[in-house]
Amino acid sequence: MTAQARGLHARVLDSLGPAITAGEYPPGSVLRTDELAQRFEVSRSVMREVVRVLESMHLVASRRRVGVTVRPTEEWNVYDPQVIRWRLAGADRPRQLRSLTVLRSAIEPVAAGLAARNATAEQCAALTECALGMVATSRGRRLEEYLVHDIAFHRVVLDASGNEMFARLGDVVAEILAGRTHHDVMFEDPDPAAVTLHVRVAEAVREGDADRAEALTREIAEGALKELDILAPPPATR
Repeated sequence: MTAQARGLHARVLDSLGPAITAGEYPPGSVLRTDELAQRFEVSRSVMREVVRVLESMHLVASRRRVGVTVRPTEEWNVYDPQVIRWRLAGADRPRQLRSLTVLRSAIEPVAAGLAARNATAEQCAALTECALGMVATSRGRRLEEYLVHDIAFHRVVLDASGNEMFARLGDVVAEILAGRTHHDVMFEDPDPAAVTLHVRVAEAVREGDADRAEALTREIAEGALKELDILAPPPATR
């Protein structure tokens, strides 16, 4: 694929993907490749490549003589980082953030406990460096800089757990953290208590204290849920 084709592919994907995940094309909707190619002013080959990517995410299914059909939400690959990014950009953001944060609260404390048992010296040093980076950027509305260290911290925890399944969730957690920052679901400066907890997790992992590492990480997750109650409350129920 040429550079021009890649640019067209990205443009169409970044328009069609969010539209599907936002419900503009409800499950069962049939999309015609020829019509989409005409609408987006791209070749059929570019459109077919876009459809292949959407198929890989389980957002659509392509069948001869039928067209491209939007699949039920239950079949989507909701762990795909790009699907997460698109869904967080939509109107259902509060529910999505809550769902993803609950996932984190179930996994990361266990991962931190395992990291305290399995982390290498290099991983311990990296975790401490990330925590100190978070401290250094936690004031002065430097959320983008803080995000870099925050993502790196949680990647190290998941990797250091020694569990390959946890490690593969690094991109998922990165999208959750990025979504909170980019969609203003963060205070202007991070909660000082949460920053301190990250430092204490790094210490617990370095000291091999699995119980403390798990408990402190659970506090971080619980704090993140409380922040959502304030900054992205769920819709009121009748």
